[in-house]
Amino acid sequence: MAPRTYTTEAVVLRSIRLGEADRVLHLYTLDRGRVGAVAKGVRKTKSRFGARLEPLSHVETLLHQGQGDLQTVTGVQLLHTHHHAREDYYRLSVGLIGAEAMLRLFSEQEANERAFTALTRFLDALDEAPHVAERPALDPLALAFQLKLLWLSGYLPHLTSCAECGADDASLVGYTPRAGGVCGGCAGQAEALALSADGIRGIEALLASPLADAGTVGLTERGARDALRVVTASYEYHGGFRLRTLSA
Repeated sequence: MAPRTYTTEAVVLRSIRLGEADRVLHLYTLDRGRVGAVAKGVRKTKSRFGARLEPLSHVETLLHQGQGDLQTVTGVQLLHTHHHAREDYYRLSVGLIGAEAMLRLFSEQEANERAFTALTRFLDALDEAPHVAERPALDPLALAFQLKLLWLSGYLPHLTSCAECGADDASLVGYTPRAGGVCGGCAGQAEALALSADGIRGIEALLASPLADAGTVGLTERGARDALRVVTASYEYHGGFRLRTLSA
């Protein structure tokens, strides 16, 4: 039986006000995956750890599992504030896209060390990320992180050959979230989204590169828009959701 009180690393994905002084937190933890927890009294000015539980903070936290669904935060040690990301609107917007993607794709209390590592590396890279797109949703780091999360959750877009006829020597011109990339001969039958050569190259480069190098892969605006369409179509088909932060 798992201990009722335990210590784990966690990233704060979302924080919601509860009553006069409390907050409900959505955490992604190293040891137990996604966890919901109540931080009591954190909105009071004399709170011991209120400032340590801001969204995107990487912390070591002491949690207590009671009888309900929500656990209770009883202690917090700050590991990385990521205040550079939170204090800049563009970076914060990119960070919130990544946080919501984690919430929607990894919704179970089940440890996934690779997903947790990807999340912390994403936030580390975000602290230094420049403004490289007019819309944060088209940012190479945001796109790279979401593509890697789709891979980790088993929904990786298949773009190495036609997902319908299997041809590996035909140019892919479309994408269907049911299967992946499709060639010109299959695109109409599969009712595929149009996909440019820039989009295919961009997606492959983002998947192959470390998150910290996402901004150096030479992603074009057309490639970024195609990558975003693949990501959003995959969300809708496999998970039945759209990220609110992508339309912000």
